[in-house]
Amino acid sequence: MSESSTGAAAADVALAAAGAGAAGNWRRAGVAGAAIGVIAAGAAAGVAIERLTVGRGMRKKARLALDASGPYGSLRGTPGTAVAQDGTELSYEIDEPEPESASAPRRRRLFGRKVPAPVTVVFSHGYCLNQDSWHFQRAALRGVVRAVYWDQRSHGRSGRGVDQTERDVPVSIDQLGRDLKAVIDAAAPEGPLVLVGHSMGGMTTMALAAQFPELIRDRVAGVALVGTSSGGLGQVNYGLPVAGVNAVRRILPGVLRALGSQAELVERGRRATADLFAGIIKRYSFSSKDVDPAIARFAERMIESTPIDVVAEFYPAFAEHDKAAALRYFSRLPVLVLAGDKDLVTPSEHSEAIADHLPDAELVLVPDAGHLVMLEHPEAVTDRLADLLTRAKARARSAVG
Repeated sequence: MSESSTGAAAADVALAAAGAGAAGNWRRAGVAGAAIGVIAAGAAAGVAIERLTVGRGMRKKARLALDASGPYGSLRGTPGTAVAQDGTELSYEIDEPEPESASAPRRRRLFGRKVPAPVTVVFSHGYCLNQDSWHFQRAALRGVVRAVYWDQRSHGRSGRGVDQTERDVPVSIDQLGRDLKAVIDAAAPEGPLVLVGHSMGGMTTMALAAQFPELIRDRVAGVALVGTSSGGLGQVNYGLPVAGVNAVRRILPGVLRALGSQAELVERGRRATADLFAGIIKRYSFSSKDVDPAIARFAERMIESTPIDVVAEFYPAFAEHDKAAALRYFSRLPVLVLAGDKDLVTPSEHSEAIADHLPDAELVLVPDAGHLVMLEHPEAVTDRLADLLTRAKARARSAVG
C-alpha cells in the first residue's frame, strides 16, 4: 500500500498529527500522533540521525536540486478521462505502439521475437502514489506495446472522489475495482488485456475480478501482482516492535478521523517535519542502501502530493480488504506475482500466499528490495513483465486462432 503504504501512511499521519499538536489544536490527535511518531521515528532512526548532521538550508537546497533534475515522472501520453459510477473523473494516459517498422527492433529485444501488439497493458498504481510510479517500466515499454496508465480516485490528476466529498461514502477496494472497469471501458473497450497492479493497484485488480469475472474470462490474457496482498493486512507489523504496532492499531483510527477533518492545519505540520518524513518514506519504500537520491526524492514528491484527508480516507479500506477468493479467476492465466524480499509494507509472505492460491503463477522475490520495487530495481521488474507479456500475447493469439 504506501501506498507509500500503510506503514508510510501511518508515519505520515503521525508526523502530521505531531504538527497539529504543536500548533496547540486537536490536543488529543496531537498526543496520539506524537505516540505514533515516536514509534515511526525509532524505525527510521538511522536515516533521521544522519540528516541531523546536515544544515536545514543545505537540505532544502538539495531537495530543490533533486526536484529539478532527472526525467522521473516526465513521461506523458495521450490524455483521457473516464467517469466512475459516482461521477468521479478518472484521469488516464495512453501510450500507443510505434508502427511495426519502427518498433520491431525493440520488440525483438524485449520479447525475443517479433510480437504483434493487439494487447493493451493497464497499469494500476498504489496508495499515495500516481501513474508516474511506473516511470521505468513505461520508459522501457514505450512505443512497444499499447499501455494505459491511470490515476486512482483522489490521486494524481484524477478528481476527488464524489462519493467521499459529497455523500460521505467511505472508500472501498470494491469501488476501486469498479473505477478500473470504467477506465478499461473508456481507454481499452475491446481487445485482450494484461492487468498490472502494485500494492493498492493489485488489490484494485483483484476487486475488478471479483465483480466482473466475465471480463477476466473473455478479455484478460495475463496479470501481474506487484508488492500486494489478498488480505490480512491488519496483521502486518511494519518492522516495528509488537508493543508499538499494538499501540498504533489502537489509536490510529481516531487520529485519522481527527486529522482528516483538519487537513489545512495538518499539511502545515507535514511541511514542518519534511526531513524526518523523508527518512521514514525511504525506510518504508526502499531496502537498498545505495538508492539514487533522485529516485528517493521522486517517491517522496509523489507521496507528499497526496492530501492528508485522502490518506485518512483510504486507510480504513485496507483493513477490510479480503480478495483471496477472487484469485481463482486468474487461475487459467499467465500470472506474475512479484515482491521485494524486504518489503515492510506488504511483506513477501503476502505474495507467497497469493502464489499458494495460484500454483501455476510465476513467483519472483527480488533480493534487497522494498515496497517500491519497480523504482528500486526497475530492470528486474521490467524483465519479468516483458516475459509475462510474451506469454500473454501468445495466449491472446491462440485464443483468436
